[in-house]
Amino acid sequence: MSKRIAGPEIERLIQLLAKVPGLGPRSARRAALHLIKKKEQLLVPLADAMGEAVDKVRICSNCGNVDTVDPCTICTDPRRDGATLIVVEDVADLWALERAGAMNALYHVLGGTLSPLDGIGPDQLNIKQLVSRVSEGEIKEIIIAVNATVEGQTTAHYLTDQLADFGVKITRLAHGVPVGGELDYLDEGTLAAALKSRTVF
Repeated sequence: MSKRIAGPEIERLIQLLAKVPGLGPRSARRAALHLIKKKEQLLVPLADAMGEAVDKVRICSNCGNVDTVDPCTICTDPRRDGATLIVVEDVADLWALERAGAMNALYHVLGGTLSPLDGIGPDQLNIKQLVSRVSEGEIKEIIIAVNATVEGQTTAHYLTDQLADFGVKITRLAHGVPVGGELDYLDEGTLAAALKSRTVF
């Protein structure tokens, strides 16, 4: 039986932090201790920010993004290319693409990928809303930006079938050699994808 090293409030803080992706029990203890040591500079503002997030954060009913307004800031931005829609698995993927700043398009968050073994079928994902958006006729190109996993590729093929009758251009992200990557360090699957997706120089 492990000894309790702190009061129940601190133990609860550690347990909750341990549920955050990337933080295990040991990292959660370190993070909790750091927050407590810097109570006025970190813990109090963090608690305020989290309370505000609970009250104000919304899921966009149009695309599935996380924001404080619904529809979200991206969906209501008139400078966006409304004819191009990037389909992503998760909000984290949307944010990553936005940080890259490569396109000024709209997004659609699926909320995961098809995974029959985990009981995730089309009805568990935001696919009906995607089909509905495409059926309105404004979208001319759909970029399927899902992860290069078996589930991601299965989802991409399913989406392609579902959207085939709408006459929109469907593309996907290129797979292959990353910028700055060295061939010797890449796995066989990545090298094969790079060769298959080769472009004119």
